[in-house]
Amino acid sequence: MNLNFAGRTAFVTGAANGIGLSICRALARRGTNIALADIEDEPLERARSELSETGVKVASFVVDVTDAATFEEIAGEIDRRMGPIHFLFNNAGVALKTAPVWELKPSDWDWVLGVNVLGVVNGLRAFVPGMIRHGEGGHIVNTASIGGLQVNPAVRNGSYAASKYAVVALSESLVFDLEGTGIGVSLLCPGVVATTLERSSERRPDRLGGPSASSSGLSDRFKRAAMSPDLVGERILDAMLANEFFVFTHEDGQGRIIERHERILAGFHACRNYIRDRAQAK
Repeated sequence: MNLNFAGRTAFVTGAANGIGLSICRALARRGTNIALADIEDEPLERARSELSETGVKVASFVVDVTDAATFEEIAGEIDRRMGPIHFLFNNAGVALKTAPVWELKPSDWDWVLGVNVLGVVNGLRAFVPGMIRHGEGGHIVNTASIGGLQVNPAVRNGSYAASKYAVVALSESLVFDLEGTGIGVSLLCPGVVATTLERSSERRPDRLGGPSASSSGLSDRFKRAAMSPDLVGERILDAMLANEFFVFTHEDGQGRIIERHERILAGFHACRNYIRDRAQAK
């Protein structure tokens, strides 16, 4: 797939810091105009100011990604101000502090699933019809996590993993839905990256439970090994050019994914034996 970044427009959620801001920086270096979205207005303004100095067109929007109606309004405004969207980055994400899943309140689930899953759905609903309609191709990147493919026993953040597993399924389905449109799909599954994800509970909206103390459940050892988000920004754009679907940033989760698939295959093996034994018993 031939992608041309220069002169085209991207929409990025969670763009005020971390991986989102690093994606924006990488896009700006390639001459892409950028519409930034984030829930925090002051960091968003700082990001907009920084990126404006690169010479590309930049617009910023304070957005709660759980708000579908606002997404649709923004899509129309971006199209009028900056032209059609070619690149969509559904990147915004949050994490609750580590806790057994039965201890989480309904408002906790509303928040983590609302941002991590419905935030992606809202982005797709708002922008994909226009991307198909202009017929010029493009690319969609959904940010999941290595935790969307396996559960790390050292972290055990089940709510986060559950939400990211959902993003994986959405993205795999999206590939089939977009066949023949010229729009590619990539699924970003980063390992530990030096972002503000562990502080996301501090910016939780009141209607979804309000701010609280944050904790990612990550040990200091994990934090010391965290990758720079700027490396991730470059990684994802290079992966888009190569039309990679699964985009990883670390190799250290591979073993747990293999173990998980071995457990899945063991389940099929047990099923086959059960069916055989039942047939023989008749």
